[in-house]
Amino acid sequence: MKLVHWVVTLPAMALAVIFAVSNRNGVSVTFWPLPVRLDAPLYLVVLLALLAGFLIGELVGWINGSRARRLARERARRIAELEAQIAAASPPHPAPLATALPARAARD
Repeated sequence: MKLVHWVVTLPAMALAVIFAVSNRNGVSVTFWPLPVRLDAPLYLVVLLALLAGFLIGELVGWINGSRARRLARERARRIAELEAQIAAASPPHPAPLATALPARAARD
């Protein structure tokens, strides 16, 4: 699994570095209803937009997974309750046969 991680990560990082070196020209970014104007290198604008998209996607995925996490917690609690009921209802385990019977040599 670590090999797959590095096979994917190293080329992605190399592409990001090549992109950053190739796109150092400045661009103006405006946020429409606001009178804010930001001058930044193109690579910074693009990489920050990618990061923002990734974080928003992770947030949406986390929110969508809340139902599954809640069900897993409820089921884990229910399993623990049922295991406790089984332990309380089952008779105690008998002693192993070797310790319950006296040794044959002692009887002779």
